[in-house]
Amino acid sequence: MDKLNGWWEAILLKLPNVAIAIVVIICSFLLARFLGNLLLKILRRRMQNQSVRRLLAKALKIIIVLGGFFIALGVLNLDKALTSILAGAGVVALAIGLALQSTLSNTFSGVMLSFLPRLQIGDYVETNDHGGYIHEISMRNLVLKRPDGQFVVMPNSKFIEEPFINYSLIDRGRITVSCGVAYGTELHSVKKMVMEKVKKAFPQKDNEKIEFYYTKFNDSSIDFILRFWIDFVKKGQMYAAQDKAILLINDLFNENNIEIPFPIRTLNVSEEQLGNMNAIFNERKSE
Repeated sequence: MDKLNGWWEAILLKLPNVAIAIVVIICSFLLARFLGNLLLKILRRRMQNQSVRRLLAKALKIIIVLGGFFIALGVLNLDKALTSILAGAGVVALAIGLALQSTLSNTFSGVMLSFLPRLQIGDYVETNDHGGYIHEISMRNLVLKRPDGQFVVMPNSKFIEEPFINYSLIDRGRITVSCGVAYGTELHSVKKMVMEKVKKAFPQKDNEKIEFYYTKFNDSSIDFILRFWIDFVKKGQMYAAQDKAILLINDLFNENNIEIPFPIRTLNVSEEQLGNMNAIFNERKSE
């Protein structure tokens, strides 16, 4: 009974501290929520990268909650317990780190991706295997939304280790259209007409120009490539410009009777060989 009375008295003495500790923890959660939302509102005005904003807000919330937890332990005079918790947490963190190396790799890669200034939500990127708009960057995965509406979930570490193209970094890009004309065509006139036609359809800005190069003598045509600059922040703009340029070139060639030849192979056959072939044909026909 004496021990029970002693415990009861100790509990009564600790009740104010327990109440204060509970209040501190509740206040830390409320404060973390309020300051986290406030930080998000401030960052929306000054920072475009959505993933970085979320990461900073989450980090602030975690710091405030942990601070409240440590203050609560101090109020309860559990300093030794706090030391033990930190030591145990270090051991547990080491064990978890060894067991979850790939997961931690994705987490750190996610942090790196979030702070990359040239990679933001909404950018159109292409990797070796996939292409689409960046829909989300989490602590584990990067989500791409493909042009067909499907989502590709990719581990952060795989994305950051592979080369990728970000089409949204600049608002202008150069595209190439290939074609060919028949032998005997006046090449100088073709080059001049095509460049004038494309220049009207795709105005070029300062330090930009339309480039036209004949590339090789092919089996049935003389091939050329045409390069020019367009507004280009997503792949659909490239396809649309190529489609428009091909239609323009085709209409231009039809108007001026310029031939885009089919692949042609010419066979030279002597009269003797032709006679033998006719004889074989007639023989099989009679059978």
